[in-house]
Amino acid sequence: MTFDYDLFVIGAGSGGLAASKRAASYGAKVAIAENDLVGGTCVIRGCVPKKLMVYGSQFPSLFEDAAGYGWQVGKAELNWEHFITSIDKEVRRLSQLHISFLEKAGVELISGRATLVDTHTVEVGDGLRPTGGHRKYTADKILIAVGGRPLKPELPGMEYGITSNEIFHLKTQPKHIAIIGSGYIGTEFAGIMRGLGSEVTQITRGDKILKGFDEDIRTEIQDGMTNHGIRIIQNTVVTAVEQVPEGLKINLSGDQEPIIADVFLVATGRVPNVDGLGLENAGVDVVASSIEGPGYSTMNAIAVNEYSQTSQPNIYAVGDVTDRLNLTPVAIGEGRAFADSEFGNNRREFSHETVPTAVFSNPQASTVGLTETQAREKLGDEAVTIYRTRFRPMYHSFTGKQERIMMKLVVDKNTDKVLGAHMVGENAAEIIQGVAIAVKMGATKKDFDATVGIHPSAAEEFVTMR
Repeated sequence: MTFDYDLFVIGAGSGGLAASKRAASYGAKVAIAENDLVGGTCVIRGCVPKKLMVYGSQFPSLFEDAAGYGWQVGKAELNWEHFITSIDKEVRRLSQLHISFLEKAGVELISGRATLVDTHTVEVGDGLRPTGGHRKYTADKILIAVGGRPLKPELPGMEYGITSNEIFHLKTQPKHIAIIGSGYIGTEFAGIMRGLGSEVTQITRGDKILKGFDEDIRTEIQDGMTNHGIRIIQNTVVTAVEQVPEGLKINLSGDQEPIIADVFLVATGRVPNVDGLGLENAGVDVVASSIEGPGYSTMNAIAVNEYSQTSQPNIYAVGDVTDRLNLTPVAIGEGRAFADSEFGNNRREFSHETVPTAVFSNPQASTVGLTETQAREKLGDEAVTIYRTRFRPMYHSFTGKQERIMMKLVVDKNTDKVLGAHMVGENAAEIIQGVAIAVKMGATKKDFDATVGIHPSAAEEFVTMR
């Protein structure tokens, strides 16, 4: 059978872009369909604009710190419109850059929403650049890389809340923002908005934020956020939201007093973006996704094997739509592994083990490998040794602030292998990125000890812990 394309990719986000360009480099005829700006969540409304907001939120503390070093800094004031507009311009510049990368790679970009008709046919509706009507395309292989989307709990008044999709486009800076959710997104935006000068209240249904992270990381970040003036309401859920003359009234469980805020950010989770894909038309199987909590119905993810292959041999899926490990670099790695396997004569699977990650909160955190709890559950208490240090960074010698850095190594006592490395504090992501190489390669604690530290630096503590 003759097909229009060797590969048709649905979704021009991180995974889809990586897979399409890699497949085209092997000589495959590739098309990619996108109904939004090219770049996906990370570029448009995720990692990139979020990190720019993180940078912007750090300046007030830098102005304060400068005084401790003898600098006289005048009154600082944020031009919110300039800030938000600048971020939007950068997002659109990067989106255009990704389009040029596709053109250079020889990948055809098709604007519109793509759905599966059958196992080899895709129908694309009108998109940002409509050409009229619906078009059908056939392909030998189809890759689904449509990512995820924010989800609001099914509670009264949720229509008054915004998600991470809308927070980058607020017309004015909130005086008081209330945030429900304590994962990456909720915790990061709590720090961002507090740094920018807003009053921040974060609501978590557990006793600590960042479920799934090492307990020391969770404690250090939560304490640090509280010290920075963020109010964290623990063991509480939102029961309803209503509009009142003063703003938004957020009603809470138990005997907690309602919160009045002018913006309510719902950051309780993201789900695979499977709706309307036509998976049933092609017989693609799904599994229940990992999101849980009050006010949620069961959500589905696309079921795949270790090679990102679905229940249909010629249809594949990568990235957040599979709900395996929802990180941008993972989606990119999965996409490239797929292309290498199917078009590059190099069959391989992408490893989801020992993947580093960071939380750009305030204070910042980064981690790679096993948490202390995971290591103890896997090996037993007696087989795990913990090395931990906590100190005031040299930078704050003159600022008067009580900031702290925490570093931690989780080590297998029997093999001396470093199973996990964790850090809370300034430049945590930059430092752990380097440490992750050693952990991925199977370095031992003796290897760390034999490495000469760079002095004076915070990072040297990773090779001097005893």
